[in-house]
Amino acid sequence: MVNILRTIAVNLKSPIKGSIFGQPISPPNKSAKITEKKKKKMAACLRPLFLAIISLLMISSLTRSSEGAGIAVYWGQNGNEGSLEEACRSGYYDYVNIAFLVSFGSGQTPELNLAGHCIPSPCTFLSSQIEVCQSLGIKVLLSLGGGGAGAGRGPILASPEDARDVAAYLWNNYLGGQSDSRPLGAAVLDGIDFDIEYGSNLYWDDLARALSGYSTAERKVYLSAAPQCFFPDYYLDVAIRTGLFDFVWVQFYNNPPCQYGTSTGNADNLLNSWSNDWAPHPGVNKLFLGLPAAPEAAPSGGYIPPEVLINQILPVVQSYPKYGGVMLWSRFYDRNYSPAIRPYVNGDPLTYTTKSVKKSHAVA
Repeated sequence: MVNILRTIAVNLKSPIKGSIFGQPISPPNKSAKITEKKKKKMAACLRPLFLAIISLLMISSLTRSSEGAGIAVYWGQNGNEGSLEEACRSGYYDYVNIAFLVSFGSGQTPELNLAGHCIPSPCTFLSSQIEVCQSLGIKVLLSLGGGGAGAGRGPILASPEDARDVAAYLWNNYLGGQSDSRPLGAAVLDGIDFDIEYGSNLYWDDLARALSGYSTAERKVYLSAAPQCFFPDYYLDVAIRTGLFDFVWVQFYNNPPCQYGTSTGNADNLLNSWSNDWAPHPGVNKLFLGLPAAPEAAPSGGYIPPEVLINQILPVVQSYPKYGGVMLWSRFYDRNYSPAIRPYVNGDPLTYTTKSVKKSHAVA
């Protein structure tokens, strides 16, 4: 693209001398002479063409950048973290996981637990906030599981048929289907996040297939997974191997064998896990570096100071084609972390600028 723009600039500054990008613009008669007046007239006629090409190239670049690396965050597990709308209007996030639907499957009544935000559910007032987030280009997903079972037995699928039943429930109550008792109101979420750390490790691949089957040309059901970095993940590896997950944000924290050594400053375990286990994983499409947004967010370690992440870790993980960005746990702990790292999460400055400007329109 740079070479094309340079060529265009040269042509705009120079008189037309018989060719555009090496192609003749006059009959191939070497003896034919173009008067200076005709040259100027031809140059004036061609300038709109050059400008149109430049505009198309810029639009193409902006379109590609919208699919660039971004930041995902979990919201919903602390009533003091601010509203969902505030999180989206901050301009720091590209994906927000509403956490968590803690228990479901095996005949259980599904239990939504949003901590201090709304107990008990439904939390229908969130509908308008979800739509604000989506209007800012942010994908909003419902996260399944988490670290506890709530009042039920946790996320347990009894069979492939049960997985399909749960998919139908999620479709009708949180996605594009119809129900008289949608817990988050009429807003249609963009997809489902699998953060399975409890319960059963069976049939998550069946649930992924069933949910993916609801995608249409008009509306895609996005799927994400949050496995532990210890490889392979006990709960989700079989599901991830289906290749149906658009985003895989690996939890490189609370897992000493594969996380950054906060006390030692050693990144070898993390980078070895990234490069040897997760980046080559055949089921991974976009790979995110899952991190705690503050030391207290991960009692068992893994916190990376922003300057270390920017200077030592991101340059390495960004070299892998599957790199998709950074996931943070969680919005409550993210006081200064995402503002510090966001300009560096995507190596393309144009991407950061265009995405941030889009989200910042509603901030002022």
